[in-house]
Amino acid sequence: MSAPDLQQLTPSLHRLRIPTGPAHLLNCYLWLGADGVTLVDTGWPDSAELIADAIAALGRQRADVHRIVLTHFHEDHVGSAAEIAGWSAVEVVAGAGNAAYVSGEQRGPLPRLTELEKTIHAEIDESPHGPPCRVDRQVRDGDVLDFAGGARVIGVPGHTPGSIALYLPDADAVLTGDAVAEFDGQVILGVFNTDREAAARCLAKIAATNAQIAGFGHGEVVRVDAHERIRSATDPFAPSPQAN
Repeated sequence: MSAPDLQQLTPSLHRLRIPTGPAHLLNCYLWLGADGVTLVDTGWPDSAELIADAIAALGRQRADVHRIVLTHFHEDHVGSAAEIAGWSAVEVVAGAGNAAYVSGEQRGPLPRLTELEKTIHAEIDESPHGPPCRVDRQVRDGDVLDFAGGARVIGVPGHTPGSIALYLPDADAVLTGDAVAEFDGQVILGVFNTDREAAARCLAKIAATNAQIAGFGHGEVVRVDAHERIRSATDPFAPSPQAN
């Protein structure tokens, strides 16, 4: 078995690449704190053992997982959350607008694909939920979580209702979920949104963190002047003028 594809971003923050299947360069993130490990997103439903291997490679144990933060309810981000939540006394955190979708109480809305997005992803008639996972804490824009020097929740609705990003002061890093992505060397507006206009408005909000580092749900990490790259993000999959 190959070693987990880990990238150290700061002494405590690591990116784990999840084997992608149909998803472009899928990532989750691990924060190693004095109180344990915080995971931001959990990959596909079969990613738990890979995450356990990554935790072991970083000198911790699966029982050290203290917290899971889920940026939104899609299968490639919450897929292994329920399994990992059973490893120890894990707190599961999600945006208030996503919590019912994460727990399986409600079905989430479908993304509204542009014609260009349909060239990279077929239209679907069922929302891409992950396995249901309990949510212990619902958070909103401006809430602060007790890790990374006070991780600040940024409400970024648009990709899904209630999507969240996180700003980690101790790393000067923002973890964007799917609100922003890296694609072919460009920082871009995230794709497959339920409300594209709302998603676009969130770019300035994320850039306002002035973060040096940005970790995306999909794509390569930006390690210098990330806020400027996000502020000037491109939109290569925008609808054509004729579609408006």
